[in-house]
Order: sequence, then C-alpha cells, then structure tokens
Amino acid sequence: MPSRNTVDQIAFRYRSVDSATGVTRRTAKRLAEHLGVDETQAIHRALHELAVRVLPQYEADEGPLTAAQVRQIRKRVPQGGKRSVRSSLLDTETA
Repeated sequence: MPSRNTVDQIAFRYRSVDSATGVTRRTAKRLAEHLGVDETQAIHRALHELAVRVLPQYEADEGPLTAAQVRQIRKRVPQGGKRSVRSSLLDTETA
C-alpha cells in the first residue's frame, strides 16, 4: 500500500444540513452512487467542475493590442470585400 503524503491532504468535514456552502455525507454518498464513483472521486469531480467554471482557463496576456500590433494584423489580413462562412454543421436546405 502506498504511503500517503500528509502535506497533500486536508481535513474534510461534511455539513449537518445541505446548503449552498456544503453537503451532508448522505448527499455525497447519493451523488457518488448516481455517478458510479466513490465519495472521494465525487468530491474531486465537483471541485474540478467548479474550478473550470470559476478560475481562468488561460494565462493572462499583456492587455490590449498596441496600435503597431493592430497595423501588423491589418497588413497581413486582406481587408475589404464580402466574406461568408459556410458550415456543414447546419442543414440550410429547405424541404
């Protein structure tokens, strides 16, 4: 059995009632059963979903483009003329 690194562990306490800030062990067990995983995995999945929803998913950039960067982009991208995009995802034919 692998040894546990106590530095990477925290104490987790279930709440006595379900609320916006926590759940009971009964709820965690029901959720884990519904997902087909153990309680620990259910907690990890919940934290992952929260992290994706709340935390930035990319590194912050240096802010807005400078005028010189905008000029470089415009120089490289053809300007003017009508453009359209076709998608094979939507059926646009009428019956």
